[in-house]
Amino acid sequence: MNTTAAPSAAPASAPVEAPTEAPDGTPVRVAVVIGSNREGRFGPVVADWLASLLGERPDFAVDVIDVAAVDLPTALSHDPSAEVRAQLAEVTPKLAAADAFVVLTPEYNHSYPASLKNVIDWHHAEWQAKPVGFVSYGGISGGLRAVEHLRTVFAELHAVTVRDTVSFAHAGSHFDASGAHRDPEAPTVAAKSMLDQLAWWAKALRDAKEVRPYGS
Repeated sequence: MNTTAAPSAAPASAPVEAPTEAPDGTPVRVAVVIGSNREGRFGPVVADWLASLLGERPDFAVDVIDVAAVDLPTALSHDPSAEVRAQLAEVTPKLAAADAFVVLTPEYNHSYPASLKNVIDWHHAEWQAKPVGFVSYGGISGGLRAVEHLRTVFAELHAVTVRDTVSFAHAGSHFDASGAHRDPEAPTVAAKSMLDQLAWWAKALRDAKEVRPYGS
């Protein structure tokens, strides 16, 4: 099993308790970003597994953003065409409304997909002062090199990346033909750790922004 709770062997310094709901009763709105649009991609299988875990948590309300369903040009513009604005309208409101993100990424050539970078780069304020968790998959590295590159990107966008990750090395071997995980105990524990941290940061930053708006 190469599913890990963090990209290093060092244990987390302290556990984070998982609240059942926000103090004010408002769930954390988390946007799950499926980062690959490659033909024959494995991402939807991993996304369905993650969705099943998120569905068990009343402290989260979930939106899904699939980059394969978005057709944004690679040439960024301050004055996009009507066609591009229509595509952005499918993505931007979900990002803006989110309190937190889980980015699901494969690893292509030691990094993350261009399709994911494109969606990231079309936005700026939508990412600011919000936490980002990662679920990665790939070959022997489990996509962790892609995650490390994404951490620097999100730091530039004033987002906070949580320490613990979920990664699947040789991901196809972990799931059966129906998409069910063959041995879910370890990845479920890893996902709980990541999601607990994500919830803590989301609520802390949401509360802070209500007192004092974030200024980049």
